[in-house]
Amino acid sequence: MTTAPNGPATATPTGVVVAPPGLGREQWLAARRSGIGGSDVAAVLGMSKYTSPVELYLDKLGELGDVPRSPELAEAAFWGHQHEPTIAKVFAERSGLGVVEGPGMLAHVERRWMLANVDRYVIEPGEAVPSSLLEIKTRSAFQLDEWLLGVPDGPALQTHWYLAVTGYTHAHVAALLGGNRMVVHRVERDEALIEQLVVLVGEFWQRVLDRTPPPVDGSAATEELLGRLHKVRAGAVTVADPAEVLPLLERRRELKAREQRTEAELREVDNRLKAIAGEAEVVKVQGRTAFTWKQNGPLSAKRFAAAHPDLAARYTHRVDALDTTSLAAEHPDEFRAHRARRLVVVDSKEHPAA
Repeated sequence: MTTAPNGPATATPTGVVVAPPGLGREQWLAARRSGIGGSDVAAVLGMSKYTSPVELYLDKLGELGDVPRSPELAEAAFWGHQHEPTIAKVFAERSGLGVVEGPGMLAHVERRWMLANVDRYVIEPGEAVPSSLLEIKTRSAFQLDEWLLGVPDGPALQTHWYLAVTGYTHAHVAALLGGNRMVVHRVERDEALIEQLVVLVGEFWQRVLDRTPPPVDGSAATEELLGRLHKVRAGAVTVADPAEVLPLLERRRELKAREQRTEAELREVDNRLKAIAGEAEVVKVQGRTAFTWKQNGPLSAKRFAAAHPDLAARYTHRVDALDTTSLAAEHPDEFRAHRARRLVVVDSKEHPAA
């Protein structure tokens, strides 16, 4: 630990401890909401598959509520946590570098909203204090090819954010792929990238401080959030600003019309290719396979039942299914609470604007 000139003691060149290890869940969440951490950066930039800028904004304000993770993400997080000590140990053995746990959550000594929860710190041989950090990831074997090329965008942004907070000149990223292949990359500090991140993420954090939400985007994460964000009040009506709603409805009509045209054009192209194939399954052009049209798609159950009713009856089985009709009749409140919301746009010809 060092002391910055005329400033507080630092645990890294530019990082100070703002939350020690072992905090209770509520205290840890409060510390996490005091700024932007490395795992938040991809969401701020709209590059996260799981969290949108709007969701992160609400989370930082404490207005999101305790939304449970999906079972798949929770399971992945559990195994990532379980494997972390092993990955750190193997990294140390293979690299010859020392690896130690950190003092807790860090903040940048000057910009306290810049936070970092570093997995491990790295000590060079013969040195007494860390001089870099180790970021640890556990990923599917399907991502191996991507990791062999370098650190993917999300983890790379997180790593650079940690370099920005800590002040280190480089970091190491160790990823366990598929449970049996470890890939390690050294990441050098990119000052230009860090400066850009500080500006962009700083603008987002200012939105949080000003309580100015980011615009709603078209991500799947935002779609999923809006589907569960509000507790619906049956029959409630929102009187909206025509200047905001009408252009969106017009844009939606344009996009739906374009979608229909594209579907028809694509169907035409596919039909022409199928006509060229005829009874063949493989079509070659200049000695190479151009496309295939094989009889290996889903079974047409209706055609099969009409052609072979006895076989269809023999291989038709009853399956367990939720009786939603009886559930709705006998437990209407519980049924309604778990129904998905469906967007239906009223035809403007039926209800012209006043």
